[in-house]
Amino acid sequence: MTRKASISILKAQLSRYLDAVKAGEEIIVTERGRPIARLSTIEHSEDPSGRVAQLVREGRLRPPSHALPEVFEHACRLSDPTGRALHTLLEERREGR
Repeated sequence: MTRKASISILKAQLSRYLDAVKAGEEIIVTERGRPIARLSTIEHSEDPSGRVAQLVREGRLRPPSHALPEVFEHACRLSDPTGRALHTLLEERREGR
C-alpha cells in the first residue's frame, strides 16, 4: 500500500509513518503537492526480490560460492581520505593499462 504525506505532516508524525514503513507500506513524501521522495523498507540481501538478487538474475553479479574466512571480519581497513587510490586507478584506465 502506498500513502502520501507532506513534509510538514511527516515531520510532525515521523514515528507513525516509520511504523507504517516497517509494516510494509510505502510513503511518498510531497512538497507543495509534488512527490519528492519515497520512504520504503531497505531490501536485505536475503530478500529474493532485493537488489542483489536482481543483479544476479541480470548476470551483472555473481553470488558468492562460500563465506569469507572469519579473519576478514576483523581485518584492519586502510583509509584513503585523499582518494589517491581511486585517482591512480582511473588514470591507469584512461591510459589503457
